[in-house]
Amino acid sequence: MNTDTPLLTMRGVRIDGFADERWTPIVKGVDLTLHRGQVLGLIGESGAGKSTLGLAAMGFARPGCRISGGEILFDGIDLMRASEAEKQALRGVRIAYVAQSAAAAFNPAHTLLEQTIEAPVRHGLMSAAEAADYARTLYAAMDLPDPDTIGDRYPHQVSGGQLQRAMTAMAMCAKPDLIIFDEPTTALDVTTQVNVLAAMRKAIREFGTAAIYITHDLAVVAQMADRIKVLRYGEEVEEAPTETMLAAPKHPYTKSLWAVRAIRKPGETGPDKVLELNGITAAYGTIPVLRDISLAVPRGKTVALVGESGSGKSTTARVITGLLPPVAGEVRFEGAPLPPALRGRSRDQLRRIQMIYQSADTAMNPRHTVHEIIGRPVQFYLGKSGAEVTARVSQLLDMIELDDSFMDRLPGELSGGQKQRICIARALAAEPDVIICDEVTSALDQIVQEGILKLLMKLQRTLGLSYIFITHDIDTVRAIADEVVVMFQGEVVEQGLKEQIFAPPHPAYTELLLSSVPKMETGWLEDRIAAQARTASGG
Repeated sequence: MNTDTPLLTMRGVRIDGFADERWTPIVKGVDLTLHRGQVLGLIGESGAGKSTLGLAAMGFARPGCRISGGEILFDGIDLMRASEAEKQALRGVRIAYVAQSAAAAFNPAHTLLEQTIEAPVRHGLMSAAEAADYARTLYAAMDLPDPDTIGDRYPHQVSGGQLQRAMTAMAMCAKPDLIIFDEPTTALDVTTQVNVLAAMRKAIREFGTAAIYITHDLAVVAQMADRIKVLRYGEEVEEAPTETMLAAPKHPYTKSLWAVRAIRKPGETGPDKVLELNGITAAYGTIPVLRDISLAVPRGKTVALVGESGSGKSTTARVITGLLPPVAGEVRFEGAPLPPALRGRSRDQLRRIQMIYQSADTAMNPRHTVHEIIGRPVQFYLGKSGAEVTARVSQLLDMIELDDSFMDRLPGELSGGQKQRICIARALAAEPDVIICDEVTSALDQIVQEGILKLLMKLQRTLGLSYIFITHDIDTVRAIADEVVVMFQGEVVEQGLKEQIFAPPHPAYTELLLSSVPKMETGWLEDRIAAQARTASGG
């Protein structure tokens, strides 16, 4: 294997997008070189062209885009001149893609195993039995539960974090030469993320695979990448070995990326409790998922629910909103018990507790305009109509720092950060007292994250809102939370003021969460894995 010859060479690549009846440059003459066994990290804020460039490495452009110039060579194959059939023969076999949204990558009608082995079997690389054995090996490497049988499950029968790991196994099953990772650990809790990153690193090194790792998480790219390339507005800002980039970024923009994690916490407000959960036990069918959960949300404050995938965070939100009536216990709002089921609550009770979801893409109807999306709760909860609705939508757009030109836009015409702002405006339209934020920044790059968090904190100070902030991002918790509730396997492990929770000594699980947060230093992942091994062996 000749490692001196690049596996992938991209020279002067230009990619255009079609909008407003004309083609507009998205990627503007970017170069990229990648050798076997090397990992290149692509970072930059939303709209920088990271994913667009990553897809172009497969000779692919999204609908509405075109690769308009430059050269793309994969192992000597000219992807700019190759036929569609030739490119299709490479994709999924020699070049694999791991997307951010695992739910969209799987067919709900087929088992995980059927879909994992499809590429190597269809292309004649392995028999079905050989592929199935290898898939189970990958499931074990990805730390999936019951690796010998989890492949028999359907996508809806596993958690989001498990599905993300299964998607990574599916991409690796054909033993590709190049894997493009597009924000693959964004939705994972920190402890799961460590295991997935370690499995990815192991597989890349074992098979000499090259990888392009697209992310907005600087600590993650520090663990995964040998080199880092920074993009902005479709142009290269700078590129350097990872250690050099972390220690001494040259460009002012790169320095600004390194600095965006420092966010101020919201101002102090009243101490009274607006929402309480007392002894909540909940189950899906006969399977218990919450056990004797009690917590309180002070008025005007932020309570963060943290824990790994499957700990019960989102289930707690479903109980609060009435989507999952508890088996035992009660939810109290301003001292009075709330009906356990959604259908038993009054319109005013529904109005006062709103929710913002992780995926703005699936939370909005793609055929409704921004005016319709925000205006609907204005009509439903406040009884307004006609010009009153339009006036209120205009006010709400101003509150989320957008202007009236957005009213007639569809979700597909918005950036990720703009979509999440519209979802915030929709929640505000009901004039609530409590907003549940379920991983609302996890899919956004860090500069956009900072903008969303600052907006939420500004709204909290202005409107006196209370937030329940469900997240696996410990840095976000440090930045915005007043109180923290740590959950594990459906139970509360620890809760209290943020300063108390983050001050040692910690219960074992809290210590695991805090120690699993990736640091912006090379070698952290290896040190963390070694520490886990020592703990497991009793050393």
